[in-house]
Amino acid sequence: MSRRALIVYGSETGNAQDVAEETGRIAERLRFETEVAELNAISLKQLLQHQVVLIAISTTGQGELPPNSQKFWKAIRSARLRPGCLQQMRFASFGLGDTSYPKYNWAHRKLYNRLVQLGAQPICDRGESDEQHPEGLDGSFLPWSTKLRQRLLEAYPLPIGLEPIPDDVLLNPKWVLDFTAHSTAIPSVPADSNSNSDGETPDIPPLDLLNIPAGLTAIVTHNHRVTPTTHWQDVRHINFEIPETHPYSPGDVLTIYPKNFPSDVSQFLECMKWTCVADTPLRFVPSSASTPPATTLPIRNLPSDSTTTLRQLLTNHLDILSIPRRSFFAQLAHYTSDEFHKARLLEFTDPQYIDELYDYTTRPRRSILEVLQEFESVKIPWQRICSIVPALRGRQFSIASAMDPSAEVERKTKIELLIAIVKYKTVIKRLRQGVATRYIASFVPGQEITVTLSRGGLGVSKEELDRPVVMVGPGTGIAPMRSLVYQRKLWREERGTVENDEVQPDGGGAVKDLLFFGCRNAESDYFFKEEWTRLKAEGVPLEVFTAFSRDQRQKMYVQDLIRQQSALIYDRLASKNGILYICGSSGKMPQAVREALIEGFQEHGKMDREGAEAYLAAMEKGGRYRQETW
Repeated sequence: MSRRALIVYGSETGNAQDVAEETGRIAERLRFETEVAELNAISLKQLLQHQVVLIAISTTGQGELPPNSQKFWKAIRSARLRPGCLQQMRFASFGLGDTSYPKYNWAHRKLYNRLVQLGAQPICDRGESDEQHPEGLDGSFLPWSTKLRQRLLEAYPLPIGLEPIPDDVLLNPKWVLDFTAHSTAIPSVPADSNSNSDGETPDIPPLDLLNIPAGLTAIVTHNHRVTPTTHWQDVRHINFEIPETHPYSPGDVLTIYPKNFPSDVSQFLECMKWTCVADTPLRFVPSSASTPPATTLPIRNLPSDSTTTLRQLLTNHLDILSIPRRSFFAQLAHYTSDEFHKARLLEFTDPQYIDELYDYTTRPRRSILEVLQEFESVKIPWQRICSIVPALRGRQFSIASAMDPSAEVERKTKIELLIAIVKYKTVIKRLRQGVATRYIASFVPGQEITVTLSRGGLGVSKEELDRPVVMVGPGTGIAPMRSLVYQRKLWREERGTVENDEVQPDGGGAVKDLLFFGCRNAESDYFFKEEWTRLKAEGVPLEVFTAFSRDQRQKMYVQDLIRQQSALIYDRLASKNGILYICGSSGKMPQAVREALIEGFQEHGKMDREGAEAYLAAMEKGGRYRQETW
């Protein structure tokens, strides 16, 4: 009897997909035939066609499942499904969450409980990770995966005489690269034809558009630095125009798909000794006759019959500057004959040395390219590169603008973003730049890029206009708050037009919304300062409170403002049934804001600690506490 395992994932940023692929390798070593797919790509019937189903799922927004699993979730929630209809299904699941969110790992728990409700039988305790864990994802995934392996062997023992595939045996990828029928070596020249007047090619990514599902072509109209050049951080206000009307709401996100720079791609090619075949046409071929034709290619955006080159793959599709994971080192160990290098690489894969792996990779933000440059004896076969280096993924940015009412008439959509360019030095004194933001910093007006537009988790509704909002958005967390302020202004203007056939002074006697913003300096990174003053002059019912942490001896943060204004906040939230939005950096900020709110509820609501926490929990359950942090 064949041993078949289905590995499925719900992922927004790619982390759950990484976990699914690693889980698939565990099952493959236990002699399972494996298939890895996103949840939306499978049917309920397929869940019953495999001996075991292994699930990796992240939580997004206000406890929701990621977009690539929503269709599956809708199907599994159907009232027509009979209790016990999945009693033949055996499964194990791992959730990816962040304890700075109120609904930590909510999506995983909902999915797990619904599967059990339909009769599915877990073979292993559910696993859960926390993005705030000091050792990252591996801190919880490693112990869980060890337990999963043990449970799989107990539930599905191997036939006598057959052993698991040892960790030191290389697993074959399902697809490898090969020359096309007419390939011949092409002299190495950068694929980009953008050259300056001296005939030299500038070090900027090529301008070709990417083939992304549901992709839109956005034209850059403005890319302006809003922080002084003397300030430690480069923050950009970037405007785009997209042909046709594509409605969006506050909290929605624009995903930008980054590219690598020619200089880094050239270094990678030279390091691997691939320069001579860098521009030779290639295609994907099955690695064996047992690879099912429907198996997904390692580069999901490439059609199965298309050709590509190593340079194109390294530029547009492979994340050569990402921080490598444990599985990367396990594969590298197979491609060196240097015993010292091999031993060192294998050391990084040993769970007991997880601290050492963290110190070598995550702490100094060491990239895949740098690892390969340091372990110069490693030579990866180019045919297998797409199964070793992870795929480049789009980066999501909260939209900072409101939907322009003229979009329908003009048949174009205008979108604004506020983006902090990632650039810093690490503990090993090397300059680090964010893959996406370095690409974004290079944008020039008139340039076309490929983007996608997707729903965020704030759930803003026009029907809530009569309820005041309390917005907490320090740093670039102000972006979705700005979108919300302008959207509510537009809605009020629309209402005034409908009721009085003319636009009334904005807001009238409406209760003021509250906006809490924090940054380092009033003169350096007080984003949109002039706009808040102008909106107030126009009669928009908005009160802005600011905390500048470095402008006085004692540091001041948004949570300190919330304590200062606790009576006002309690009035908006408790007395007037208002809605609270928190946006910005995950980690300490959301927890500190939450604590300040609880203290305010205790003081002004005459509650004890337990009562204040219960009130906040009721706000979350009722959709009046909404968080989007990154």
